[in-house]
Amino acid sequence: MHFYYLLILAFTLSYPLFKSFETKIQFYKKWNSLFPAITIAAVLFIGWDIWFTKLGIWYFNRDFVLGFFLVNLPIEEWLFFFITPFSCVFIYEVLNYFVKKDVFAKASKTISVVLIVLLLLTAFLNNSKIYTTFTFILLAAFLIYHQFINKSVYLSRFYLTWLVCIIPFLIVNGLLTSIPIITYNNLHILNIRIYTIPIEDMFYGMLNILLVISIYEYLKHRKK
Repeated sequence: MHFYYLLILAFTLSYPLFKSFETKIQFYKKWNSLFPAITIAAVLFIGWDIWFTKLGIWYFNRDFVLGFFLVNLPIEEWLFFFITPFSCVFIYEVLNYFVKKDVFAKASKTISVVLIVLLLLTAFLNNSKIYTTFTFILLAAFLIYHQFINKSVYLSRFYLTWLVCIIPFLIVNGLLTSIPIITYNNLHILNIRIYTIPIEDMFYGMLNILLVISIYEYLKHRKK
């Protein structure tokens, strides 16, 4: 039982790590940009995780973790913020290689505007719910930056990546929340769930991966 979270992480990492050395994509050659991006994002999100755990917004079930805690977080949770982005950026690179057409290029602005409006409206109407408000406002602000300030050319590619990532996301987060390894305080979420997954987790994950890809793309461009 204590190995459940670790086994889920191993499952998440196994295929992307194995295929990183595949001759077409050669993902391992991009690790010098990827690992700094993951580390920077992990520092921010782990800090967020520590804060929310302290506030009692979510809890970790000690029956399903190894029992090694660092600043009130199980060691598996620290690993989560390295393994999950690694796997998602792998999907991003696979799609960039095999899907040459930027399928969301024309729709990107519309997607961004709809998301921004819905996120800000939901946050405003539910400002007493800390996880909802904090996540939705931060994601909306980051999308505004990408769409209207930085005019990020990779944003449409990110939308395709996130659409594909939703499938493994639902599997992994479904396991984490159904066992349950992680339990949420209903006072701080909308209590709208996909199976057992709070809807906020979708946007939390979206923000995390967009941040990693943003730094990753910046570092790749700088090296070129």
